Amino acid sequence: MTNSTTVERISDYEVIVTRVVNAPVRKVWRAWTQAELFRQWWVPKGAPITLKSCEMDVRVGGGYKLVFDYQGNEMPFFGRYTEVVLESRLVWTNDEAGDAGQISTVTFEDLGGSTRVVLSERFASKQALEDAMASGSMEGAKAQFEQLDEFVASP
Repeated sequence: MTNSTTVERISDYEVIVTRVVNAPVRKVWRAWTQAELFRQWWVPKGAPITLKSCEMDVRVGGGYKLVFDYQGNEMPFFGRYTEVVLESRLVWTNDEAGDAGQISTVTFEDLGGSTRVVLSERFASKQALEDAMASGSMEGAKAQFEQLDEFVASP
């Protein structure tokens, strides 16, 4: 089964990325919450960036830190998990941008062998969302979700 990823701006502050992934929710959840799995699919293959390190403490109050290398420059992304509902929902902050950082929410809907994954990015301002859209990061999300589907579909 071939699925497509949709990216939809639903307000001045929020964009959602949706895809039905060809794997059970348990496997998709692990791909999002275990650092050794997450690092295998997160960075789009064609991107001029690498993920140097990935730390994840997936629990309410736990944190994450991703350090990327972009043309020899380190780019850290970090925050805290504010909601963790097993195999259903993750919510985290994006603290590297300070007060301008978005709140990310990903939900996992069990479709009996496949999983609907919906990522919501709620930005602090209209301008912050405009900047993210202009940077191409939302198009990168399409590639990430395609790679997630490929990753979890493999044995």
